[in-house]
Amino acid sequence: MPKALLSVHDKTGLVPFARALRELGWTLIASGGTAKLLRENDILVIDVADYTGSPEILGGRVKTLHPAIHGGLLARPTDSDRADLSRISAEFIDLAAVNLYPFEQTIAKPNVTLDEAIENIDIGGVALIRAAAKNHDRVTLVCDPADYDAVLAEIKGGGVTPETRRRLAVKGFASTAHYDTAIAAYLAPPLPPPSLTGGDMTLTLFPIQTLRYGENPHQSAALYSFERGAGPLGGKILQGKELSYNNLLDLDAAWKGAVSFARPTICIVKHLSPCGIASADELARAYRAAFECDKVSAFGGVIASNCPFDGATAETLGDLFVECIAAPGFTAEAKTILAAKKNCRLIEMPNTDIEPRYELRSITRGVLRQDVDFGDPPLSSTEGDTGGGWRIVSRRPPTESEWIDLRFAWKACQHVKSNAIVFAKGEATVGIGGGQPNRVDCVRLAAERAGEKARGAVMASDAFFPFPDSVELAARSGITTVVHPGGSLRDADSLAVADAANMAMVVTGVRHFRH
Repeated sequence: MPKALLSVHDKTGLVPFARALRELGWTLIASGGTAKLLRENDILVIDVADYTGSPEILGGRVKTLHPAIHGGLLARPTDSDRADLSRISAEFIDLAAVNLYPFEQTIAKPNVTLDEAIENIDIGGVALIRAAAKNHDRVTLVCDPADYDAVLAEIKGGGVTPETRRRLAVKGFASTAHYDTAIAAYLAPPLPPPSLTGGDMTLTLFPIQTLRYGENPHQSAALYSFERGAGPLGGKILQGKELSYNNLLDLDAAWKGAVSFARPTICIVKHLSPCGIASADELARAYRAAFECDKVSAFGGVIASNCPFDGATAETLGDLFVECIAAPGFTAEAKTILAAKKNCRLIEMPNTDIEPRYELRSITRGVLRQDVDFGDPPLSSTEGDTGGGWRIVSRRPPTESEWIDLRFAWKACQHVKSNAIVFAKGEATVGIGGGQPNRVDCVRLAAERAGEKARGAVMASDAFFPFPDSVELAARSGITTVVHPGGSLRDADSLAVADAANMAMVVTGVRHFRH
């Protein structure tokens, strides 16, 4: 009679799975809480303590760590191994359904203590998973309740295939590797700055979706997540078909742009470049201002909002073709209106307060890691030359309204490809130029897109001006105020142009390249 060991914290689907095994003639052995649940559902089960003749000890810290259990899992169908099992009155165990204490869920709770975290480090479960996975030539490991039905189907069809046992073993080893990585990361000191002495970096990625193709149809692609079972970008698709490789890149850029602002903000992205960013008291007004920045590029783009997408904003989209919209939520009215846009995907995003601390980019035979650019260092100030941050260097200081637009433009240019230039007025971009090999071409692009809206606008540059030509072009376009990091050997030349045109100029001392 085949035997199954059941020891699970997540009891999803356990009762029907165990009942089906019993109906197929299996003997069930279960640890304390699991056995209790099965008995409550009238399923015959042998408690681990009764099977081993050894009671749980240390308040439940030791339950399944016993030779009769691990011998039954690790034994091979050889005369020698059979003799060893007989010597300790143990038998083969053919299936192990095991999942682990919720360590990551525990440490995610507010104000969790170290003692609570320690008690949610699973020992026996990890050992069971590794034992069953190691001996997958004979033993079936089920560490994910989502696999119960498939395993039952194969058992009913004559037995679990070697290919399935191997696949489930790989899932088990991946599960324990991720589990140990999470524990190590929690117990380790704060992550040090990237350096060659910072130690190895271990990444565990979980497959989320096989994509139709990559950037182009001849490239295969897939989406992975740092969290098991997470949706694209950690969100949930509410409407529309699956996201493509390019959709995901654009959505990521748009989302990062939108959530960097505190006021209701819309960020529109096309081909990984923002074509409109705006903040306002009402989201619909923010959308209209962002759209006005570059109506042509907005067609077929993606939209991200840092607050729930409401009906008024959805109505304002009109008949614009939009690939995707990402927001922390969608009102019922917005969902009804957007349902008419059959090809528009809606992605409900998670809490905007939880963002990654660092980012990774692949290069040939390696990976680059850096801290996320969350903006200027904490000591920086946007209130003029009050020390430690921004400095007014021009003869004329910015007006109050220019200060508001300078702060907006400076933040917006962080999300534009270098050499980033942003023209802004009324907390909305009116012209964006970026991704060109020289800065003056980016100013020219921003001025061309802004047209007459450049008059009275401010300009932000993600890095200093190596020559005064960019400021000269900005002055001719009607820009009245400029913010840039400063630090060029020719800063005085650019300042002289600003003073001659009665432009205000502010330097930040902080650069925001985005390659």
